[in-house]
Amino acid sequence: MAELRTFPEDWDRALAVVAHPDDLEYGAASAIARWTEQGKEVTYLLVTDGEAGIDGMDPDRCGPLRRAEEVASAAVVGVHSVEFMGRPDGLVVADVDMRRDLAAAIRRHRPDVLIATNFREHWGGEGWNHVDHRNTGLALLDAARDAGNRWLFTDAGEPWSGTRFAAFLGSDLATHGVDVGDWIDKGVESLEAHRTYLDGLPPGTPGTEPDAFLRGMAEFAGPRLGVDMAVTFEIITL
Repeated sequence: MAELRTFPEDWDRALAVVAHPDDLEYGAASAIARWTEQGKEVTYLLVTDGEAGIDGMDPDRCGPLRRAEEVASAAVVGVHSVEFMGRPDGLVVADVDMRRDLAAAIRRHRPDVLIATNFREHWGGEGWNHVDHRNTGLALLDAARDAGNRWLFTDAGEPWSGTRFAAFLGSDLATHGVDVGDWIDKGVESLEAHRTYLDGLPPGTPGTEPDAFLRGMAEFAGPRLGVDMAVTFEIITL
């Protein structure tokens, strides 16, 4: 595998946009713990409540539980601003309405960088990526450009073109890494906060044992960055 470059950290504000509660906790939360400890401001924006994510639980009950778990999980890594768009879980579409809502969020928060999860078709060159992940990432990239165009979505706030790049966790095309050796414990604790979701997964599903899962991934990626443990991101310049 190709070596990773060190993730740039000369920024102050990030907006993390993902489809579901728990998406950020599969690796990115360890990096976010590092960044909030540095004094960086990170805000979470969840596109859905993840209400269709637990087979044995009715969505009306599941959604509020998963929202609460996300808020608690974010607090573990120093994030205290968590917003939810309330779009239907499993049915996210990268359409104009989605772009408008994301552009409005970018204009409101004025982030230097965007953090998200893999939007490519596959995970690890094999498993088919969830449609919500794919469409959220594509819409986010387009919305970042839209946010800077004053003639688009004129009712969605003042233009913001100061976002430098979008970083996507766990992409097969990863370009950069973050040393999380001192923050992996926080990342594990953050994923553990999603206990309702984890307990609802079939036995043996990746992530049901957060400590072993996150440490294993970080130790696998670490040598590509020349460290013991790392998380990987594909950075796309905006």
